[in-house]
Amino acid sequence: MTWKKREATELSEELKEKYQLSPLAAKLFSLREINTDEKLNYWLNGTEEDLADPYLMHGMQEAVERINKAIDNFEKITIYGDYDADGITATTIMYETLAILGADVHYFIPDRFKDGYGPNMKRYQQIVSDGTKLIITVDNGVTGIEEVKYAQENGCDVIVTDHHSFQEQMPDAKVIVHCNYPNQKYPFDDYCGAGVAYTICRALMDDTMPELIELAMIGTIGDMVKVSGEGHIIVKRGLELLNHTQRPGLRALIKEAGLELGNIDETDIGFQIAPRLNATGRLANASLAVDLLLADDLEVAQKLAKKVEQLNNDRKELTQKVYESALEQIKKFGYNSENTLVLYDTSWHEGVLGLVANKIVEKVHKPTILLTQNDEGLVKGSGRSNAGFNLFNALFKLKDSLFENFGGHDFACGLSLKEENINPLRKAFENSYQASSNTEVDYYDLDLDVNNIDLSILDDMKKVGPFGTDNPEPVYCVKEPEISSLFVIGKDKSHLKFNVGNLKVIGFNMAFLTQNLLSYVTAIYLNIGKNMWQKKLSLQGQLKAIDFGVPSFSLGKTKAIDFRDQKHILGFADRFVLFDEHNLNKAVGQLGIDQDKIILAKNYNGSGEIVTLLDAPHNRQELDYALKNDYQQLYLRFMLDRLPIRVMPSRTQFANTLKYVYSHPNLKPEDYRLVAPYLGLDGDSIYFILRVFLELEFVKMDKAELVPNKAANHKKLTDSLYFLGTQSQLKFVTSLRTMPSSQLLAYVNQHLK
Repeated sequence: MTWKKREATELSEELKEKYQLSPLAAKLFSLREINTDEKLNYWLNGTEEDLADPYLMHGMQEAVERINKAIDNFEKITIYGDYDADGITATTIMYETLAILGADVHYFIPDRFKDGYGPNMKRYQQIVSDGTKLIITVDNGVTGIEEVKYAQENGCDVIVTDHHSFQEQMPDAKVIVHCNYPNQKYPFDDYCGAGVAYTICRALMDDTMPELIELAMIGTIGDMVKVSGEGHIIVKRGLELLNHTQRPGLRALIKEAGLELGNIDETDIGFQIAPRLNATGRLANASLAVDLLLADDLEVAQKLAKKVEQLNNDRKELTQKVYESALEQIKKFGYNSENTLVLYDTSWHEGVLGLVANKIVEKVHKPTILLTQNDEGLVKGSGRSNAGFNLFNALFKLKDSLFENFGGHDFACGLSLKEENINPLRKAFENSYQASSNTEVDYYDLDLDVNNIDLSILDDMKKVGPFGTDNPEPVYCVKEPEISSLFVIGKDKSHLKFNVGNLKVIGFNMAFLTQNLLSYVTAIYLNIGKNMWQKKLSLQGQLKAIDFGVPSFSLGKTKAIDFRDQKHILGFADRFVLFDEHNLNKAVGQLGIDQDKIILAKNYNGSGEIVTLLDAPHNRQELDYALKNDYQQLYLRFMLDRLPIRVMPSRTQFANTLKYVYSHPNLKPEDYRLVAPYLGLDGDSIYFILRVFLELEFVKMDKAELVPNKAANHKKLTDSLYFLGTQSQLKFVTSLRTMPSSQLLAYVNQHLK
């Protein structure tokens, strides 16, 4: 990660004066190109009255006419929604408006587990057979080619309202209302489903319908669409209205979330309100959430809100349970050496797989797919990826050969497949992996003097908010920070707290920063927020990233530095040296090192550079060769390796594995990864044993299956060159990583130029 400072032309003094902007607020507006009188006025003073004419959106006139016709003719209308926060709020908006107009209106929320995402043919058939004459989709519909066709051909018109990308073919609906329809005239192109529904309701009612904006705001934040342009008005006004809401369902939900009316911001919506609505669709049926938002009785709303709260608590527990199980599976089956992960367990809950996959990626920095099995025996799952690997592109080429269903975007996907295709998926996914060599660049807004800030910074930033997808929170840089009172916090001691100047800072999942590293910190990047403790408001920084560099006092004094105990890549070296080119993908994809800084030890002949030995050499000769160069400073890390095993299996484990092969002939090699825990081994160890057996001809391959070789000659394990080579390498690398620092440095300094 490389950080660069944003640059922009300063606002004019006239604009600063007119809108009473502090230097900080003016700078933040300029950096977001909100730099004219018109843009500033819209941002600071815009309301729902400033939203564009809803009839500019494609299909709006026809949709309004068809809906009004249905109302006038007492036709049954069914709203077909979705089970996430956006679909829930969109359904509520549409239902409430049509109910006000006196329509015979009903709604249907698909079940994630039974119906899947989007239009479902069986459900369409039921809806049509129940007498519905008009289906209105919200937050879905563009993929329902066959379902829409069925309804239209059977006397039921369909109005598709959606915001998702069109596929190769559009549904042949009565009307399509879409915020990003090709060549339409509506000036804002990134509404969520609730935003589109709200726009339709503005047209139907010929009114701005402010009572619906708080719902559209929740959908906007929950679906992570733009919070600029009209999205800014929706979120800003929605938060204002929500903080004084009289809607019983929202009041009850806010109370259960432990929030306080009058103090709710966009972060509370994103991390407290939206996840609770999403939990209903993950673990039950999201109709519960729609019922809550539509409730007009506070007592009823409170009962429903308690059910939602319980589901959210269950979701948290399930997420943690599946997360721990997935980590254990990685360890048990020996997947640590893989560049990608495909994890499968029939006991995992489908509703939390996406959440867990995201946590796994954050933990191990590998593209990850989590799979489980539904009641019909179909394997379903979710995938997530980190920056540098396009998950969708890697898997899209497999959709016809391995998947029953597949969809997603660059870094997330959903899929289903038959159980027998899991191993082929695992192989194809691993073979597809190629870490990007592009260095990720992020931007910060301003340099910050932490000794010269006060609570007024919150008011300045609030003017530039609310923050979200395309209007991120300001990021500040503190250069050469004086960090004090550093300590770890959290149940698993994975978070940090420290002071920098007068500012208290918290760093989530950054416990790698230890007291020994403070002298290497050259800059920190953080957001500034509020912290309320014992009814006292104070500032708190949230750490986003750290820049490291070589302390000037260490240059010229110490040539070799033992950094073996550091688990984090500090990134300040001029070069990162690898002994094994097979570790390149891990260095780039998992450790985030700029590929242009990586070089193989056998090719390095530089001098006067700060260099890190990143992986472990295979033997002493490789290490000695690397030490012949003239370094300014050399950091010893040895983080990576290509060891096939971590611990040499015992002779008993070799014997037990051979017995298993004899008693279970005709298994494929990949089957033994699942057998490994039964034999007290991990996946890597059993593969190692099988390779030794193949070399010694104790077993042989027959049509991709392992079978005993009953004609094998008696041989010792030490007759295997692979066994001896691995044993020697394992002994050397273990010694290199565990020997006392004084002993290692004495050896290295003795051999350095």
